[in-house]
Amino acid sequence: MGKITKFEIDKIANTIFLGELSLDGKINRINGVLPMCIEAKELGIKTVILPNANANEAAIIAELDIIPVNTIEDVIRYLNNEYKIEKYKTTNTDFQERYNIDFAEVKGQENVKRALEITAAGGHNCVMIGSPGSGKTMLAKRIVTILPKLTIDEAMEITKIHSIAGMLENDGIIMNRPFRMPHHTVPISTMVGGGKVPRPGEISLAHDGVLFLDELTEFNRNILESLREPLENREIIINRLSGNYIYPCNFMLIASMNPCPCGYYGDIEKECKCTEQEKHRYLRKISGPLMDRIDIQVEVNSVKYDNLNSEKTEESSEEIRERVNKARKIQKQRYDGIGIYSNSELTPSLLEKFCKLDKSGKAILKNAFEKLGLSARAYSRILKVARTIADLDESHNIKEKHLLEAIQYRSLDKKYEM
Repeated sequence: MGKITKFEIDKIANTIFLGELSLDGKINRINGVLPMCIEAKELGIKTVILPNANANEAAIIAELDIIPVNTIEDVIRYLNNEYKIEKYKTTNTDFQERYNIDFAEVKGQENVKRALEITAAGGHNCVMIGSPGSGKTMLAKRIVTILPKLTIDEAMEITKIHSIAGMLENDGIIMNRPFRMPHHTVPISTMVGGGKVPRPGEISLAHDGVLFLDELTEFNRNILESLREPLENREIIINRLSGNYIYPCNFMLIASMNPCPCGYYGDIEKECKCTEQEKHRYLRKISGPLMDRIDIQVEVNSVKYDNLNSEKTEESSEEIRERVNKARKIQKQRYDGIGIYSNSELTPSLLEKFCKLDKSGKAILKNAFEKLGLSARAYSRILKVARTIADLDESHNIKEKHLLEAIQYRSLDKKYEM
């Protein structure tokens, strides 16, 4: 159109233009700017001209010169040297994680706190079973506070996913581990990702964090079954005519559920009114293959008044996290060069190498299978959890006490016939 009259080739050398041009000439923000800019940097691009609304997000990458614009007129005047646009500097320089919740706020529930500590230390999946009001959701929300702090690489990966989804709240790097809590009415495309223009689903938004499914048995069976492959492969592939889209989804699955339709089976204070058939049908909503991917099952009992009224100082999240970090460091050193980072990722062949039991340990495990009626799939789960408990104890070998504690996290298999 002849609008750029003082064109200089050097002005756009190694430059890319990003944004959506509206009919009134405005340059609107777009999703996915961060991964685009990361790719641009790797391709040797030096300058990015983009919407002002995306500037803080892109400025995370210090190696790029970010030129923010509001309208197409700004672009033309900039290229014509009619006025200078200052390179954008990010305003988000505080990369400290912040949580407004803590395990110190939870009275009692020592057995559940212990189970969640083991869950965090080994990167395991966990299901909590208990009556309504026992504190399952409150406990689940606090597990992110005891997970290891994000590395810069992890933070960038999480931020990229949220950028593609258009969910960056402050247009800056994310430094808190994600905690996603989709409602049980969520459609399958929202859970796993999809749409005409494929976007990451809840499982990808939970990458390097936690996916919490409250009231697990209320979720559609198809949605629960769709989690099996992502839990195994730690990525999701969305097929479209335009191509295949691969999103990472390396998340920890934390779930909670009632033990029966009325919620009070096994409760010491309230009587369960469900029939055996109703209880059986309710629990059978969770398939064996899905439960096979959940290492830890823990029963959550109602908190007694004496615990709630106690003046005892509860252990803080930071104290628990110190032990988790030590256990994770042990695992990182043990699996260096193997391609896994936590005990939850152990394959059958690696179990034989790293989870060897002595004669007494084998006898304990055999006795548990016979008396508790455990399934074959519980075997590897018990060994993985025992390995994590040993790591928390800073023990090279899995001892009897580690194995006995791990077995108790499968005892629900028999009690609830899962």
